[in-house]
Amino acid sequence: MTTVLPDTGVGPLLRDWREQRRISQLELALLADSSARHISFIETGRSRPSEDMVLRLAEKLNVPVRERNALLVVAGYAPRYAQTPLDDPAMASLRESLDQLLAAYEPYPALVVDGTYGVVAANRGVALLLEGVSEKLLAPPVNAMRLTLHPEGLAPRIVNLPEWRADLLAQMDRQIALVRSPELRALYDEVAAYPVPARAAGAGRRADGAGGTGRERSVAFALPMLLEHGGRVLSFVSSIATFNTPMDVTVAELAIETFLPADRETAAYLHAHVPS
Repeated sequence: MTTVLPDTGVGPLLRDWREQRRISQLELALLADSSARHISFIETGRSRPSEDMVLRLAEKLNVPVRERNALLVVAGYAPRYAQTPLDDPAMASLRESLDQLLAAYEPYPALVVDGTYGVVAANRGVALLLEGVSEKLLAPPVNAMRLTLHPEGLAPRIVNLPEWRADLLAQMDRQIALVRSPELRALYDEVAAYPVPARAAGAGRRADGAGGTGRERSVAFALPMLLEHGGRVLSFVSSIATFNTPMDVTVAELAIETFLPADRETAAYLHAHVPS
């Protein structure tokens, strides 16, 4: 996901991460139990950091695991974190745990995506909502952002599409700033260029509790996705979970997204229509 030029020193790369995080050399030195002078020497190439120092600085700068490997390689060390495919036998217990988690969340929708929003797994709640989506979007590799924002995906049925679309694009933009992924940038450019259905382009149904129905006011604490399905509007609030202290690049980039019914009508509908 990230390309590092072989002639780029680790010092300038660490400086870029520090500046992106908007902290001073002194602040970083205090966090890493070092000195501002030593941090300055590392960033200018006057001092070669040890492997432990590279990892310590990367941790304090909240550098993604994949990028920590890149920093180590540029500094002349071996990558520390493996990148194990999910279909590897070593990942069997993880896959089983994810499947159990998704199944336990039914009938409510939940899915697992990778670092570029590729769908790794999904439950039957998600399958229900995807009825009517174009077959080409459901052909592997399936991508959650394309499913949501493509004119032949969920977009025409998202009642508050302008708000939901803006929130998703902002989420991707924040992620791009964090991981510097060319693949993620290409995906952002693609989905941002999708035409917005005419019905949604003019005005979206407000979901902030102002001037709306009682259902909308009940979810004022978070922006819901209002989705037409089966002749009614379902309301969901989304949450995203990741793994703490990942030691593998693949695991570090997984995210579990769950959709919580935002009202009793939506919950009842899912219980009635998702097979148990």
